[in-house]
Amino acid sequence: MRFPDFLRTCVLLFAGAATALAAVAIAGAAAKDDRTLLYVALAWWGVAAVGGLWLGRRPEVTQGIGRALAGARTQSALPELEPGAILFNRLWALALFTVGSGAVAFLVPQVPGIAAGYVIAAALAWRKQSAAVDAIEGRDGVRFYVEHTSPFKPTRLIRTPGFRRVEPVSHGRASADDRARATRACSPRDRDRPTHAAR
Repeated sequence: MRFPDFLRTCVLLFAGAATALAAVAIAGAAAKDDRTLLYVALAWWGVAAVGGLWLGRRPEVTQGIGRALAGARTQSALPELEPGAILFNRLWALALFTVGSGAVAFLVPQVPGIAAGYVIAAALAWRKQSAAVDAIEGRDGVRFYVEHTSPFKPTRLIRTPGFRRVEPVSHGRASADDRARATRACSPRDRDRPTHAAR
């Protein structure tokens, strides 16, 4: 599974988990007729959303993702694409967290309410990570894939050759530097250069 696609899916699943947790928290608060809890939860979700927007404001990879990109294992052949298995291995903790927090909604609705805030913040903080990785792939002419590993091991990446993105030249005029960059982008030897992750 390509790493940018994995990151996009993570954001969608975080958003879905946050929606589910918020829904059961509201239902639990309504069942207890606790308006104060509902107002506090709404305020907490607002704070979490603002925090997530602020943390994810920069269009560059986080330090953790940057380290994963820098430590990617290089291979020439494309890895096996197993999106279902990879998503389960990497995100089983999110599923367990969501189910465990939502299960007590009608007993302790504060639990899914608090959990929803953290997942909202995570989804918004990661919203630009896939685009940042896409930019690195286009800049360095590589592709990053998520390696199929044990669910209890850290996420590892595989780096394969790709195509460098060349910006179009306006009005059909290309400078010497533009022509040189285009020539390097088409060179297989140049595409094998090590990748430097953005910080």
